[in-house]
Amino acid sequence: MQWKSRPSQTNLFRFVGINASDINYSAGRYDPTLKPPFEVGFEGIGEVVGLGLSASAHHTVGDTVAYFYDGAFAEYTLIPAKKSVPVPSVKPEFLTLLVSGATAYIAMKKLGDLAAGQTVLVTAAGGGTGQFAVQFAKQAGCHVVGTCSSNEKAGFLKTIGCDRPIVYTSEDLATTLRKEYPRGVDVVYESVGGSTFDLAVNCLANKGRLIVIGFISGYQTASGIPTIRGGTLPVKLLQKSASIRGFFLPHFLGDYKEAMGNMMHSFAKGKLVCEVDCGDLAPEGRFVGLESVFRAVEYMYAGKNVGKVVVELGSPSLDSKL
Repeated sequence: MQWKSRPSQTNLFRFVGINASDINYSAGRYDPTLKPPFEVGFEGIGEVVGLGLSASAHHTVGDTVAYFYDGAFAEYTLIPAKKSVPVPSVKPEFLTLLVSGATAYIAMKKLGDLAAGQTVLVTAAGGGTGQFAVQFAKQAGCHVVGTCSSNEKAGFLKTIGCDRPIVYTSEDLATTLRKEYPRGVDVVYESVGGSTFDLAVNCLANKGRLIVIGFISGYQTASGIPTIRGGTLPVKLLQKSASIRGFFLPHFLGDYKEAMGNMMHSFAKGKLVCEVDCGDLAPEGRFVGLESVFRAVEYMYAGKNVGKVVVELGSPSLDSKL
């Protein structure tokens, strides 16, 4: 199966999603046996332009589909039909659900053990997956605290139900949490790593759960792993009967279909916000074309994005820079 935008319909576009782990994959950390050149990018959305024999039983040319599959950073992508997700239209909002939304949905459901009245802390809450963790925790009846880097992001977080956005560039995060949540927090949805991870461990309540879905602060280092204070970790967990739970989406693919179905239904009913950042406020403008993938990744790592970073590909161009 092949996918791309239909050139004759300028109202339809093709988009690919940017993820923090893109540079882990390109650095060979996921599969050290890969040797350049190899395909990168995890997710995209577009139109079917070609079909294999078996795929034609389920799809037709012109269908709109999203896909979670290696090699998304391309104008044409060949993927197995079973990896595609039918969507009503080529809207980037659907793209946000494939990795960012699914990670938050499944991690919170399977590992969070959420209960109404509990307190949930979401780090990097204004980002691609953080926005969903905030909403799912709020839907479960929890009090939600979200960390972010700017007042703009704090404003956005309030619109999606975050009870207490904390702008860590102007408030001391550790002091604020100790003062306002002396009992600690029941669940932490953590994606930053390093000193933020250490702080998350320290602010856990008794029987608290820390869900690690990533550690973006270390991805740009040589090892890809940030330093933590691990020496006292067993003692801290024991004293609070607390736990740390790792989440890697490929290990939960059995839950993926249900997650996508529920999220798409919620989005269609207006009950789920899927914030997209296409770089309109970036210094060099909107992310358009494969050549802007690099800018989009840098934009995300600079912490400028509000929501999911997405690149618009549109139609292949004869004067492409690639």
